[in-house]
Amino acid sequence: MTQRTLGEWLAYLEQLHPSAIDMGLERSQQVAARLGLGKPAPRVITVTGTNGKGSTCAFVAALLQAQGLKVGVYSSPHLLRYNERVQLNGVEATDEQLCEAFAALDAGRGEISLTYFEMGTLVAFWLFERAQLDVVVLEVGLGGRLDTVNVVDADLALVTSIGVDHTDYLGDTRESVAYEKAGIFRQGKPALCGDLDPPQTLLDKVRELDCAFFLRGRDFSLELQKAHWSWRGHDARGQLVELRELPLLNLPMENAALALQAYLLLDLPWNSQQIADTLQRTRVVGRLDHRSFEWQGKRLNLLLDVGHNPHAAGYLAHRLSARSPTGRRLAVFGLLSDKDLEGVVAPLLGCVQAWAVAPLDTPRTRPAAELQVALQNLGAPVTSHASVIAALEAQCAVATAEDEILLFGSFYCVAEALEWLARRSTEEAAHGITG
Repeated sequence: MTQRTLGEWLAYLEQLHPSAIDMGLERSQQVAARLGLGKPAPRVITVTGTNGKGSTCAFVAALLQAQGLKVGVYSSPHLLRYNERVQLNGVEATDEQLCEAFAALDAGRGEISLTYFEMGTLVAFWLFERAQLDVVVLEVGLGGRLDTVNVVDADLALVTSIGVDHTDYLGDTRESVAYEKAGIFRQGKPALCGDLDPPQTLLDKVRELDCAFFLRGRDFSLELQKAHWSWRGHDARGQLVELRELPLLNLPMENAALALQAYLLLDLPWNSQQIADTLQRTRVVGRLDHRSFEWQGKRLNLLLDVGHNPHAAGYLAHRLSARSPTGRRLAVFGLLSDKDLEGVVAPLLGCVQAWAVAPLDTPRTRPAAELQVALQNLGAPVTSHASVIAALEAQCAVATAEDEILLFGSFYCVAEALEWLARRSTEEAAHGITG
């Protein structure tokens, strides 16, 4: 048989299982057992949460790699390339590596059908085991208790935040969401929570499993000042450790604080300057992601953010309110149909002077007309466009160098913008234009 390309494998996976999401661990556990997939590294750190998972994983991995450790990271979804989901020591898995792993999983699963996400997660485990890593950092895709990532026992389990999202699968209360997320905790293993007010269902699971529990605001904390921030936490022996006057970060400091507490519990070298430098260098594409580009003879500013639920929008509004552009802020916005529209836009109304809305490139999109009506009803100036790129270019046409274009609302939104930026960069290089 002719070997499949990565694109062909991904297309194959999309039709392998009757439904795109089918919560549960039994199928993945059976296939993992057939293939002899055990613990993918000596240490496993699993991260869940309503928001902040991606940046927390990035901070943890960066701190570990700074100590010379071999680190694997599994995350989802991807923005431009599937390869983004599996990183081996800071490098994306190659098409060849992924294809080899998909072939091994497909041959080994027998008659058991797996979802796209289940196959992808087990493929990551397969690659991690063969890379002989020191640590793997696993980002939960949805919930925690029944997510395929939870096939592996975590040595450290991190919950970033707890908000209401994916209600069809996790329930419509913070208590039900917290119960699902606490499903990654393990008997006697440390559990960390970055939410200042975790529901009782999470605290009950901590007690049931006798976990050493580290809660933000009690066991570790951060203090934000205008020009810097400070952190304090406790090591596994209960000793207080502090970092003072750290430089401010592009990514959420709350997630850096959680990552620092996790790192401290691993009993690795603690060099304050190295830690500060590592955090400062950490970036995540599409999260508070500042870009500058040339448009028809003017230099424009773009801020990309994948925030797509009320909790993420509230945090984005908080960061924006602390840093205003010298001109206007112009939004480009699209949203999936299952998201809380008013809950997402309401926090940002005071930060944005004009909105351009568009449908996303997926059947799950919320229609642009619906976005437009909702914003008009809230008193916001808004225009509707046929696509995210049309909306972006419309804002570019009216923007000045003093303005900031904010593009947010979905991974789909940001992915389209990144592809557009890449095309522009290629075209400018071909024509000898430099910015």
